[in-house]
Amino acid sequence: MNTSKGQIGLVTATALVLGNMIGSGVFLLPASLAPYGGYSLIGWLVSATGALLLAGVFYRLARRAPRAGGPYAYSREAFGDCVGFLVAWMYWVALVSGNAAVAVAVTSYLSALFPVIASHPLFGALSALTAIWALTAVNIAGVRSAGVLQVLTTVLKLLPLLALALFGFTRFDPHLLAPGPHAGSPWNAVNICVAATLFAFIGVECASIPAGHVRDPEKTIPRATLAGTIIAAAVYVACTTAVMGLLPASELANSQAPFVDAGRLLWGSWASWLIAGAAAISCFGALNGWILISGQFPQAVARDGLFPRFLARESAQSTPVAALLVAAVFASLIVLTNYSHGMVAMFTFILLLPTLSNVVAYLFCTMADIVLAYRSGRPVPLRDPILACAAFAFSMWAVIGAGADAAYWNFVLLALGLPLYVWQLHHTRRMAQ
Repeated sequence: MNTSKGQIGLVTATALVLGNMIGSGVFLLPASLAPYGGYSLIGWLVSATGALLLAGVFYRLARRAPRAGGPYAYSREAFGDCVGFLVAWMYWVALVSGNAAVAVAVTSYLSALFPVIASHPLFGALSALTAIWALTAVNIAGVRSAGVLQVLTTVLKLLPLLALALFGFTRFDPHLLAPGPHAGSPWNAVNICVAATLFAFIGVECASIPAGHVRDPEKTIPRATLAGTIIAAAVYVACTTAVMGLLPASELANSQAPFVDAGRLLWGSWASWLIAGAAAISCFGALNGWILISGQFPQAVARDGLFPRFLARESAQSTPVAALLVAAVFASLIVLTNYSHGMVAMFTFILLLPTLSNVVAYLFCTMADIVLAYRSGRPVPLRDPILACAAFAFSMWAVIGAGADAAYWNFVLLALGLPLYVWQLHHTRRMAQ
């Protein structure tokens, strides 16, 4: 009997969305946004609105018919196997490279607590590998154990952030939000702020991927998607605004750890330990959630015959062991091939891998929302396709805002997927004969 079915409830599904969104980026964003002052609030508002539009897309898709595999499943259902494979291929590469990057971020923040980690690049790499394989083991043990850890780390990461926001506003100086001399025109400043913040909402789709393990998925997945996105948006805006209202822009822009500096100003030197610990827990929880997804996602694709069949196999605990191990091996190889550069350089290099792959999935899902709505034969309110088109426009803004280099390498990645699709199609047909 499959004992894992229905083990993800509303709280765990919401923690999956929220925990995967809030990772390492939020701890550095105040420094990136400092030169633009109050314009950053407009940028956050635009990004949060776009994220809610995307959440609405997955809300409607999940209510219509939950599908294991989330973005891939809906793209395939609307546009066929080829598009489904390409979305799955790019999303999987983003998962593996993203896991490597988050694991390095965990190590980077832990080095503030244990300086020996930063004393040699190899120690940092080994710490990142330990995080990857420890959390892979947790996920192999079962969906329930991974879910419990996800809820726990989400709570632990939110408490210090909310405390910083709450106490930060007691000493908030609105004059510090004045734009700096290099902010440029309002339109330019807002556009840069949107580009800097919109990737903070990657993960809006996460509740839809392990649909086969979710209790009452038609209700739970849509609710978790919206709730997680709304909470993440509120936490992002509150925390970054509080920090920007505590420290001068010139100091904030040069800060390597803006939340640590803000915490030290509020509570003293011991706060640096608190914030570093919160950041490490935040990254650790995000890594746990993304590792869960890196197992569930390729399993769903493999069951449809578009990924190698062995990735669909389950253990006695109903966990996709093969898919989890493959993802862990590739993430480990990415870390090991770059460890000699040091943690910061390693993290930066890994992030140069296709970060837009998630957005490609969003582009197809926004259009799948329209296609599947009309294909169902039921009356479709005019607002639904309008909202889907607005989410598509936001995703395109993300592509443009990411820059020409990122768009170029994502196109290369997409093209590389075509021969892989042909090979998999041929292999599947040969096995069926």
